[in-house]
Amino acid sequence: MEKEENLNQDDNTKQSTEDNGNTEKLLKEDQTNINKDEMSAEATPEETEATPEEKIKELEDKLARTFAEMENQRRRFEKEKDDAFDYGGFTFAKEALNLIDNLERSKLILESDETLKETGALKKTLEHLEIINKDLISIFTKNNIKPIDCLNKRLDPNLHQAMMEIEDDEKEPGTIIQEVQKGFMIKERLLRPSLVGVSKKKVQKNEENKENLDK
Repeated sequence: MEKEENLNQDDNTKQSTEDNGNTEKLLKEDQTNINKDEMSAEATPEETEATPEEKIKELEDKLARTFAEMENQRRRFEKEKDDAFDYGGFTFAKEALNLIDNLERSKLILESDETLKETGALKKTLEHLEIINKDLISIFTKNNIKPIDCLNKRLDPNLHQAMMEIEDDEKEPGTIIQEVQKGFMIKERLLRPSLVGVSKKKVQKNEENKENLDK
């Protein structure tokens, strides 16, 4: 009986020892896995860190973009400076055109005055006004302000503004046949458009009668 109990105790002791060994083995494996994870986590920043060559390339790209931006800014400043030099007097030039307009109006008023017609005084006055007008045009031309030549040309909305239509079968429709107010350019920019009258086809009588019948 005692011998059987001793055998059972030995079996239990052996089993306990094996269980303890398995537990220690599992604990060691878990610790090993934890250490591997920690090492992997620590190695990640080193693996993702850029190489010296990549850093140099990134700096070169940033430098190239900076130089390109500086060049664009320089060109923009140059253009603004040129525009200020070329068109800085745009408003003044536009206002100065009133002098030419007033001279033209004065000539028309004097020419339509019945008491002055066919007099020497009127003739001399008109001659002086014409000289002043030519001098003004010459001064404007020296400063790159030139009148627009529009008579007998096709209407261009970029340069001309139609004020009226005039019946004329000799001209193609849309041809400028009257200049109401002279237009001017300052270099390549429109200072003010020409106010003009353009031709249109005459309405035939039979067409007029047809329109009256339709009404």
